[in-house]
Amino acid sequence: MNDSVKPKGELTLRTLAMPADANPAGDIFGGWVMAQMDLASGIRAAEQARGRVVTAAVKEMAFELPVKIGDTLSVYTHIERVGRTSITLNVEAWAHRSRYNKLEKVTAGTFIMVALDENGTPKPVPAEG
Repeated sequence: MNDSVKPKGELTLRTLAMPADANPAGDIFGGWVMAQMDLASGIRAAEQARGRVVTAAVKEMAFELPVKIGDTLSVYTHIERVGRTSITLNVEAWAHRSRYNKLEKVTAGTFIMVALDENGTPKPVPAEG
């Protein structure tokens, strides 16, 4: 990967890839990586919505490189669009490979979150400020 390529968005979540999250070859399950991205999306969207959010959709996601046991996974989020009740985020997952002192983008996707009120009904996202 080109060293000039940098993560886009705000660092929202960091975690360590552990053996329990891997297949016998030492590659981390894609579902685990996607779950971390979903958690980061929920954190960032909940801050924007000032309350409860749920995942409505995940679009345009492709795995470029594997995550290995011992890698630190960093998830970056960027709010692309705020609708009436929804928040669309661009999410990137990057692996810091400490053995090689290398940071590589492993996947990216678009997550759409919906703000909910206390009854579980979609509610308007507050204006920033």
